[in-house]
Amino acid sequence: MSVRRHGETGPGCAGSCCLKVENLGVNFSGEEVLKNVSFHLHCGEIVALIGPNGAGKSSLFRTILGQVPHTGSIEFHPAGGGPARPLIGYVPQSPSFQRGDPVSVLDFFTAAISRYPVFLPIPRQLRRRVLDCLTRVHAQGLIDRRLGALSGGELQRVLLAMALEPMPQILILDEPLSGVDVEGARQLLAMLDEIRTNFDLSILLSTHDFSTLDQYADKVILLKSEVLRVGPPRQVLSSPEFHAVFHLGLGKGGEA
Repeated sequence: MSVRRHGETGPGCAGSCCLKVENLGVNFSGEEVLKNVSFHLHCGEIVALIGPNGAGKSSLFRTILGQVPHTGSIEFHPAGGGPARPLIGYVPQSPSFQRGDPVSVLDFFTAAISRYPVFLPIPRQLRRRVLDCLTRVHAQGLIDRRLGALSGGELQRVLLAMALEPMPQILILDEPLSGVDVEGARQLLAMLDEIRTNFDLSILLSTHDFSTLDQYADKVILLKSEVLRVGPPRQVLSSPEFHAVFHLGLGKGGEA
């Protein structure tokens, strides 16, 4: 898997900041869920958000998506332009559907991207559109599969294909590796690297899988209500803040 390292950018980005979060705060019924959160997501970057359960990762995503009131600022800076509202693709952590339902990937996708009633025969042109979307993530062979019969990795590919239609400027994924086996996770991470390279997306994702961070993430944000550390994966994973948050002992020289 070819990964662009921290500080490098894609074609035409010139290191521009796509997402700028400054002093973000979120309060739910008197409870301070997020406080003084600040970070930059640059064009073409993959940034991994890590932290314990209840750290505010999903709340941060919902805030960026405009679903949660907040203090502070969230600014979007498309390459070559001023602040704007970008198109954001989003893959939730646990999509709800009945696995026993006889719904195919084609039906599911059609309902999401069009108003065409899926109980009628789907026109060839619409099927072709869905097929093209699935091809972006090498999942065209899943088009007629029943949704509930997909593996965790296959379902993530379908959801990812939906999040890329239409093509966004920023892609947000909430725990995309959850429920995915080792090989499926490897393929999904390679897919994300391919997507950001081909389409120059900025990708922000949350994960509890720290073992692969150095292989695909340009930057890691350690969050526990506030940002405790930001930097390259190895730097964050070896930091005192990381070890304190996850209750890991430090050996001589600061090593775990």
